[in-house]
Amino acid sequence: METRINKYLSQVGYCSRREADKLIDQGRITVNNSVVEHGYKITQGDIIKVDSEKINNSIKSRTYLIFNKPRGIVCTTDTEKEDQNIIDYINYKKRIFPIGRLDKMSEGLIFLTDDGEIVNKILRSRYMHEKEYLVTVNKKINSSFLEKMANGIPILNTITKKCIVKFVSDYQFKIILTQGLNRQIRRMCDFLNYKVKKLERIRIMNIKLDVPRGKWRKFSNNEINELKNLI
Repeated sequence: METRINKYLSQVGYCSRREADKLIDQGRITVNNSVVEHGYKITQGDIIKVDSEKINNSIKSRTYLIFNKPRGIVCTTDTEKEDQNIIDYINYKKRIFPIGRLDKMSEGLIFLTDDGEIVNKILRSRYMHEKEYLVTVNKKINSSFLEKMANGIPILNTITKKCIVKFVSDYQFKIILTQGLNRQIRRMCDFLNYKVKKLERIRIMNIKLDVPRGKWRKFSNNEINELKNLI
């Protein structure tokens, strides 16, 4: 049976498909000592290497972590280019990678795993997975602001999808998104002449943030099963 190389690397928990595609672009993946291109399919018995490191072809016991990211930590697996990266910060005993991103100045809930397939499914925006944020802005919130945020804002050559926005206090609101445009909430607020002072993700799908800043915990079995049912 043939399997695309990017799918294989995600199945065995080496990285996500997206990260595998980047490795292919960089010429860092070989099969039987030959550099591969996008779309290459492997078969049983092939020898797959990344940076000359042989990849074990057995699917490992999966790891799923819930992490409360502090401000200033970058969600990247590139530990050489970015000193303040999430991988070195957590310093977990095995290779893991974040599911999605929080920008450097944002904080809160993010998942990390070695299960590339679950990463691929969660990141597919068409599945409409909810992410909830608590946002603090620089001036008082009014009903017009809330209504405009909920109905869609023109950013990045598109209109943001309608979403749920809830008043919390004069300077805080909650927003539930089902899309993940680059710096979406900050750009939406900027368009309405508000500046984000603090941005915290407090929920992804069925998982609510419940660990202190800078700490992590493993998913419970029930949480994993419920997450898989949702995707």
